[in-house]
Amino acid sequence: MPAEQNHENKKETRVAVVAAGIVSPLGAGFEATLETLRRARDCVSPVTRFSVEQCRCTSAGQVEDAWLAGAVPNDRRTRRLHRASRMMICALAELLEQAPDFRPELTIVGTTSGGMSFGEQYYRALQQPEARAAKFPEWIANYPPQKPAVDALETCRLASPCQVIANACASGTNAIGHAFECIRSGRYERILTGGYDALSELVFVGFDSLQAATPEKCRPFDSARSGLVLGEGAALLALENFAAAEARGAQILAEITGYGISTDNHHLTQPHPSGIGPRQAMERALQSAGLAPEAIGYVNAHGTATPFNDAAEGRAIAELLGRVPVSSTKGMMGHSLGAAGAIEAVLTMLALRHGFLPANLNFRVADAGLDLDIVANQVRPAAAPLAALSNSFGFGGTNASIVLAALAA
Repeated sequence: MPAEQNHENKKETRVAVVAAGIVSPLGAGFEATLETLRRARDCVSPVTRFSVEQCRCTSAGQVEDAWLAGAVPNDRRTRRLHRASRMMICALAELLEQAPDFRPELTIVGTTSGGMSFGEQYYRALQQPEARAAKFPEWIANYPPQKPAVDALETCRLASPCQVIANACASGTNAIGHAFECIRSGRYERILTGGYDALSELVFVGFDSLQAATPEKCRPFDSARSGLVLGEGAALLALENFAAAEARGAQILAEITGYGISTDNHHLTQPHPSGIGPRQAMERALQSAGLAPEAIGYVNAHGTATPFNDAAEGRAIAELLGRVPVSSTKGMMGHSLGAAGAIEAVLTMLALRHGFLPANLNFRVADAGLDLDIVANQVRPAAAPLAALSNSFGFGGTNASIVLAALAA
């Protein structure tokens, strides 16, 4: 089917973003996030949440506790909430400030470790006779990955079925993509979607043990890149049938026009060196959107700064899209795992609405094997409106891409 005809057939089921909320190392909320993004500020800092004395990597992108302090009342029930729940509550509260009448028919969120930091405390305590049994119910209650989403819905007095997608580091983008497909199919009109992950000692030490985390700066796409740094955060998007949102006069922040997914099944942790997995995901997202490759004006890359990921993704981008502007915001805030795709979708939307492309921090020397137009170290002006790809790729060769078209603010 020709791309033009494909696009025409989808006009009746376009998908709008009518509100969003975010908390990440860049800040809590749209205004703080936008200011940090514009200034291209490095928000990776020494880890303070747990001891990293025996780790090679000692830094991460961290959400400040002060930003979460006012998320919920200080009572007996809420004192037990995990930080992930507080981050989700903050994100949902901001979203509802923008769209107070938004009532989702379904909630779809992505995550990886979930409440892993409660889980690690629980299993550690089992080996410690002096551990207080009274803490066990709290740890167990907060362990399930759906708990932060349920806590946020309950706190904000919303009721909706909740689906959790745990597909490694592609989880957040897959959640948004799945929500997009649900609305485009006509089965739903309004869906709450996004992702979350909180920094966990168990996960942090695991990445450090794999030597995937760097003791230096995170340098996406740089020839001397040596690994990622971890991050944390939460982002939520309110998706709605475009025609319905337009008819009721809703503010439309952006449009999601395409979604693609692939699995290359090459290795437990490494992508296929040819870049076939990322390329297929991007090709399928373009096909879903009814767009030719030259229609893409920016790529928010997965860009973890690991040698294999950046090489495979960079090769796929160059072969499919040519010298399109590319940046990874992970150098600025770390890799928030299952939340990364959701956070980066919101960052991409914010940047495009305000007419700039986010910076790829800590970039010094281009990789000789990658012919890419890196938005190096400083933001770059962007034409609006602009179609962009946001990529997320995970362990096991799981790949996801979405196409965003942001409307000027």
